[in-house]
Amino acid sequence: MQKLIVLGTGNAMVSKCYNTCFVLRLNSMDFLTDCGGGNGIFKQLDAADIKRTSIHEMFITHEHCDHILGAVWMLRAIATAMLADKYDGNFTVYCHDGLVEKIRAMCNFTLQKKMTALFDKRIIFKAVADGETLKIAGCKTTFFDIGSTKARQFGYKMELPDGKTLAFMGDEPVAPHCEKYVQNAHWLLCEAFCLYAQADKFKPCEKHHSTAKDAAELAERLNVQNIVLWHTEESDLANRKKNYTAEAKNYFSGGIFVPDDLDEINL
Repeated sequence: MQKLIVLGTGNAMVSKCYNTCFVLRLNSMDFLTDCGGGNGIFKQLDAADIKRTSIHEMFITHEHCDHILGAVWMLRAIATAMLADKYDGNFTVYCHDGLVEKIRAMCNFTLQKKMTALFDKRIIFKAVADGETLKIAGCKTTFFDIGSTKARQFGYKMELPDGKTLAFMGDEPVAPHCEKYVQNAHWLLCEAFCLYAQADKFKPCEKHHSTAKDAAELAERLNVQNIVLWHTEESDLANRKKNYTAEAKNYFSGGIFVPDDLDEINL
């Protein structure tokens, strides 16, 4: 089974949906990427019927609050389970080296010492370097710096169990130096802040984001087979899937997925 379980689909300032984060279920293992901006991560995991104790690996892309603050709550939950002898094995946090001390500092300020005492023993922080390849959920995964000018941010390319490739770009468009990770990918997970007609209203370029049209054109040029569009505005959630899909279809010939929170996609 290889499945994308979408926990959240919104940008940083949403209130009607959760911030963009997700679980990849691969080789019977759950790999969490980003955590949103708070303990709402628990509500999303519960609604998706994912046990916190089933997650043993987590990746945090960057330091912005809508991606990192939920990590403190996840670490509290995992530490609590470990202390109660309700968690098997270790828990590994992957992120770039600039994030390790920031996450640890937040935890030291907010969590009990008996929890942070598990750091480097059963809760392991693994700093990943640009271009480094590791096994995540049993899958070959290459991490890379997306080249953000706002805050240092990493994405990854993963070889799925069936041999397909998945590229995750964080919350910014694909930079030229990252195109090698996206070229010919079976799946591209990428942000699309708004529709092209809404660009004057939401000003995605000023936020280092793109429109559904921009993302679709890039995916077509790089011969991607399927795109997942998220990290969006929330002005019309009821029609977002329909409208974003329709716009992307004008520029992309592959599969188009515009998920709502808690949607599941078979990869």
